[in-house]
Amino acid sequence: MKRIAVFTSGGDAPGMNAHVRAVERVGEKRGLEVIGIIGGYAGMMAGHYEVLDRIRTANILDRGGTVLKTSRSPEFLLPEGRAKAAEQLRAHGIDGVIACGGDGTFHGAHELWLEHGIPIVGTPGTIDNDLWGTDTTIGYDTAINTAAEAIDKIRDTADSHGRLFFIEVMGRHAGFIAMDVGIACGAEFVAVPETLTDVEVLYQRIVAQGLDKRTIVIVGEGDELGGAVELSKQIEERYGLGSKVTILGHIQRGGSPSVRDRVLGARLGAAAVDALLEGASDVMIGIASNEIVRVPLHQTWEQRKTVPPYLVELSTLLV
Repeated sequence: MKRIAVFTSGGDAPGMNAHVRAVERVGEKRGLEVIGIIGGYAGMMAGHYEVLDRIRTANILDRGGTVLKTSRSPEFLLPEGRAKAAEQLRAHGIDGVIACGGDGTFHGAHELWLEHGIPIVGTPGTIDNDLWGTDTTIGYDTAINTAAEAIDKIRDTADSHGRLFFIEVMGRHAGFIAMDVGIACGAEFVAVPETLTDVEVLYQRIVAQGLDKRTIVIVGEGDELGGAVELSKQIEERYGLGSKVTILGHIQRGGSPSVRDRVLGARLGAAAVDALLEGASDVMIGIASNEIVRVPLHQTWEQRKTVPPYLVELSTLLV
């Protein structure tokens, strides 16, 4: 193996640049030429490849987003698109690929390996922390700290006015962000996709807090009742209680990565290079109990990673 490529795909996550930098630095020291694919799978198909070196990857550790850019590519979902990508990889002499992203990225990597035999390993880059087989993902730590900082500020004004606030955080399929920031910020109620939200229980929690007191409700966007806006409407229609709604949205994806995410990105990047050199493919390079692990890609989506029940219980005990 002489030349490898790295790309970022799907939603951007703080720490991806630390990951790219580690792949380049470790790859160089292992005697490899490292190529950056610009723009995810779309760039892979279009032939947007550039050589990475120490200069290209300098001073990117503290930058949010991804210097390699990212995209979502409907074309790559088709066999014809994947064939085009494989043709480009071979034309550029790529011997192995490191794919940093989430569930969709890993599906694509798995298909590329099965259909075209391109050696490829995945690294978990998503703020949702929803990939099975790894304790945490690149970007998650930064995202929860960003969300917690915003919620702390909202809590100040909610306390001053004695208002009910519904605050929606990201997490379509998993409530890790919602649960962690809910506990960290002292929310009176946390709604996550893993549990059914009982509006009557929520109302009783608001009453217990005091109708003239500050009440913070954290809602994961994947909640089965439809998110913060819908929960707010139901509370108003059933019980006549007005509220304020804040949707934190993409603020959770941006910003300078935390130390934890920089170190995690570096560890996973270095381990991914070594995995390719050792002949591994179709696996995710993750972390479990602070040790690097290799997990078959298909297991990362076939087995669902959910918020632990003890955290759900803790969020109610702390109210």
